[in-house]
Amino acid sequence: MQGDGSKKDELPKFPLRVLGEWKVDSHPKQTDYRKGIMPEVPMTKQFKQGEFPVGEIMEYTQDCKNAGFDLDFNRQRIGNAEKKKMEKLFETDYDTLRRAAEVHRQTRRYAQNFIRPGMKIMDICNEIEATNRRLIEANGLEAGIAFPTGSSLNHCAAHYTPNIGDETVLGYDDVMKIDYGSHINGLMTDCAFTVAFNPTYDNLLLATKDATNTGIKAAGIDVRLTDVGEAIQEVMESYEVEIRQKTYQVKCIRNLCGHSMRKFQIHAGKSVPIVKNGDNTRMEEGEQYAIETFGSTGKGWVNEDVDCSHYMLDFDHPSNPNLRNANAKKLFWTIKNNFNTLAFARKWLEDLYPRHIGPLKQLVDAKVVGSYPPLSDIKGCYTA
Repeated sequence: MQGDGSKKDELPKFPLRVLGEWKVDSHPKQTDYRKGIMPEVPMTKQFKQGEFPVGEIMEYTQDCKNAGFDLDFNRQRIGNAEKKKMEKLFETDYDTLRRAAEVHRQTRRYAQNFIRPGMKIMDICNEIEATNRRLIEANGLEAGIAFPTGSSLNHCAAHYTPNIGDETVLGYDDVMKIDYGSHINGLMTDCAFTVAFNPTYDNLLLATKDATNTGIKAAGIDVRLTDVGEAIQEVMESYEVEIRQKTYQVKCIRNLCGHSMRKFQIHAGKSVPIVKNGDNTRMEEGEQYAIETFGSTGKGWVNEDVDCSHYMLDFDHPSNPNLRNANAKKLFWTIKNNFNTLAFARKWLEDLYPRHIGPLKQLVDAKVVGSYPPLSDIKGCYTA
């Protein structure tokens, strides 16, 4: 079905498959988005400060044989009075992240309710971003969207969101990665899920979910990054998926990974592999990580694709870069004042700086702004 601006209720009502089951719930203080109504009640109107939902807590694992060393000593942190007192120093940040995480959950539940074949990808992203902004109570650099909403299709694994004029329509046989986050004063969440309607791809989705949960369980203070990657790889590559009567082993995309995060810095220096790679760097106390896993029926390797939509001011950019072009200077300050070092989409500049294409290229060439093109495996494969 071609996108023609049809209303959502006129599109085919294929239910979104959430790993083989239809599951959407609603918070009692939120508008009922199961009826197709955008959630309107922000988090601060649903919860008091310090009472945002805790979510899932994973204790340190007792079985670390695969990691090559015993981490059971870390379990003493749970009952150690001194460690508990130290942990309270992080409670404000934890509460902030829990607020942002609940925004993601409620936005995701709404998205899983309205996304269906026949919709334009642009409309899907705009709806998700409008919901994200409303629930986080977007306010400049104090709160808002952490990075552009990814909507990568099929062989494209990451960093695709439509630019202005992109009329791509979601199909029944597509596999789409939805990736978005929220931030409060630069402290951000980074979380994703995969959209598929055809049950053919269920095992591909299950592989990445199982691998992600495995990576989270393997993570912890003093754990080596390579050991997290090894645990993820073992689980991911145990799955197979049959597509059009051909069986594929699900492969880890070896050159994609998770990462450490800091305020206003989504990639803070450490990478969490999804394969065993020999990186003996250890996770440390007080760090925040995004555990990201990518499975593919292709080669398990991505390359930069065309039509870049993701950009980000370099974290170590000079405070007043030496730019000869006046338009490039103006665009630099527009980016600095609106996004700081958070990633942004080219489409977001349309209202802020309509004639931005030339100046943006100059900022990229001057290495003041980084460009992050779509990352794709071979055409014809599927990634999750």
